[in-house]
Amino acid sequence: MLGRRFFTRIRPIRPFHLCHVPPSSAPRSPLFLTRSMANAAPEVTSQKPKGGGNLKEKKAKAAPASAFPLELQPAPAFFDHRIKIFEKLKAEHDEFVKSQPRVDIVITMPDGSERKGKSWETSPMDVAKEVSKSLSERIVIAKVDGELWDLERPLEGPCKLELLDFEHPEGKKVFWHSSAHVLGEAAERHYGCHLCLGPPTDDGFFYEMGMEDRAVTLTDYPSLEKVAESAIKEKQKFERLVVKKETLLEMFNYNKYKKYLIETKVPDGTSTTVYRCGPMIDLCVGPHIPHTGKIKAMMITKNSSSYFLGDANNESLQRIYGISFPDKKQLTEYKAFLEEAAKRDHRRIGKDQELFFFNELSPGSCFFLPHGTRIYNTLTEFIRSEYFKRDYQEVISPNMFHSKLWQQSGHWQNYKDDMFVLDIEKEKWGLKPMNCPGHCIIFGSRDRSYRELPIRMAEFGILHRNEASGALTGLTRVRRFAQDDTHVFCMPSQVAGEISALFDFMQHVYGTFGLDFQLELSTRPDNFLGDIKTWDHAEEQLKESLEKHYPGKWELNPGDGAFYGPKIDISIRDSLRRSFQCATIQLDFQLPNQFDLKYRGEDTQNPEVRPVMIHRAILGSLERFIAIITEHFAGKWPFWLSPRQVVIIPVGPAFKDYVAQVHDRLKSEGFYVDIDNGPDTLPKKIRNAEISQHNFILVVGEAEMTAQSVNVRNRDIGAGAKGRDEMMSLDDFVTKLHALKTSRSLENKL
Repeated sequence: MLGRRFFTRIRPIRPFHLCHVPPSSAPRSPLFLTRSMANAAPEVTSQKPKGGGNLKEKKAKAAPASAFPLELQPAPAFFDHRIKIFEKLKAEHDEFVKSQPRVDIVITMPDGSERKGKSWETSPMDVAKEVSKSLSERIVIAKVDGELWDLERPLEGPCKLELLDFEHPEGKKVFWHSSAHVLGEAAERHYGCHLCLGPPTDDGFFYEMGMEDRAVTLTDYPSLEKVAESAIKEKQKFERLVVKKETLLEMFNYNKYKKYLIETKVPDGTSTTVYRCGPMIDLCVGPHIPHTGKIKAMMITKNSSSYFLGDANNESLQRIYGISFPDKKQLTEYKAFLEEAAKRDHRRIGKDQELFFFNELSPGSCFFLPHGTRIYNTLTEFIRSEYFKRDYQEVISPNMFHSKLWQQSGHWQNYKDDMFVLDIEKEKWGLKPMNCPGHCIIFGSRDRSYRELPIRMAEFGILHRNEASGALTGLTRVRRFAQDDTHVFCMPSQVAGEISALFDFMQHVYGTFGLDFQLELSTRPDNFLGDIKTWDHAEEQLKESLEKHYPGKWELNPGDGAFYGPKIDISIRDSLRRSFQCATIQLDFQLPNQFDLKYRGEDTQNPEVRPVMIHRAILGSLERFIAIITEHFAGKWPFWLSPRQVVIIPVGPAFKDYVAQVHDRLKSEGFYVDIDNGPDTLPKKIRNAEISQHNFILVVGEAEMTAQSVNVRNRDIGAGAKGRDEMMSLDDFVTKLHALKTSRSLENKL
């Protein structure tokens, strides 16, 4: 599969619409922010890049060349200004390093073996070269006592050392962060711009910049790539310096964005780091690859606009995205992936198959057309049928609540900016962005007994979240959506069993779609509610459940839990091996306390007991899940989910009555069936049916009418085998369709 090798190396894309998870903590955008000062604040894109088509085609349509010179001549004056300060400080630092005592140290490798070295002299790269030349050429970053460390930076004492290559998630992040600096250098040399933020992302990196007299265009891409290529050929070293705040303000006195970051993020009397590669000097915690020559392939992918620090009240900036690899073959592979992904883009398929569309009069709110609604309803019915089997109780709660509810739940303090807030009769109300507070009200609406528990409360309620307009992207990021949302209220002794049942539910659902998954345990965030002891207990319960069912097959994601409890995030992988987080299992000891929820326990000495609340969604947002499976199946829907299951094509007008008879029979059996009585030739009608992805094509003529049969053509059989099949009685065909629909098979096979 195209792109498989590339995307197995990329961390999962975070969800946009998980149950109760704000977009700022779910995927915060599709970006993972690093520790760099260049990404000290989360971003919100103000304008999404246009389209999703073939990148080569887009470049081909662009003007042949930029009207601007490759580089500014003379170079911006701030180049020399920064370099003079840097070189002075670098000379002082080099003298400091020379003066440090050299003592023998022991360097412990991951396998327990030990290497000898000298403090302030031996670097991780020296150790790598000692191990093997191939290792030293392959690695991109080191880890010293668990902290990322530049490969050429001397070790300062005995330590544990890991050497990471591009295949490692942290290695990839550092590689792309370093590539962002190269892009920043190219932008400064080409535009003379003032740089702002430049972090790695899930699929590359970006740099944003302020420019008053020019806008980034597609015609700039070749120039930027050429300047970046020259920086790469120079093998510019990444040099690190620790610099005091007052000196930083002098070094970046020309750049108001960097000055603001220094003034607000670096405490008075302290220092932070800068990195240099060639003429580029940037405020950055790092670390970085040893030199730019490690980058063997790099391309600009797109551009957009953004706001400084992601705040729409701030100045507008321009952003350029790129991607890079340590091997040219990987870039070729990535371009092939882009072509395949463009073919599968759910927005393109949604338009071609008339499934859904969007309108500027209601941004981020999807209009599902009849065929798209069929898919939406089939998904809902599938989950609802599982609810019946698994003893879930479906409820419906209001769509709007007084602000008192959100204050009680804690969402007003932690989530207000992401809600649609309304002024009604001089009081604040909010459209619900999640169902959990409403379900707490339902649970607390009458006395409860331990005999009722667990209560598995499900709802397909409509939710609204105030996403930034620029972040809206097809069905993957919307303002109006629904979830397969459930809250389990149970006794503490039932938690393990309920989580096991949720794992079984999750495996069944994802298995039905042919999706595999990865698991992460997200632990206590900084803005947590409750006491640490309760959190520790909740996290331990989730760890025990993960180890019981998926020993060694899950990862820890520290500090990314919801404010009310830790959670298990489940990322599914599609047929292109891209990852999307959909399911979530969140253990909550806080909301039952916030809403004073109780049940009558079995112990008469302690009559009222607080329930535990488990939040869970499996599909997550139905809109987002439809986008994922549209691209997963490339629009070739399995029969049970297909909005176009059968089309009947008569070979001539004489068989019109029999065609109507077949149509009525299939429709009465609950199948989606169409008739093509148009003027096209028979071969053209068959081709049209194949393009429209009808699962089965029935060609009806004299023989079929006489025998009360149909001739069946299968959409998924190769073109060479799509000749006239043997006739099948209409009764047999109906029986086989029912069996195929009931089985929910992914194979289009009777």
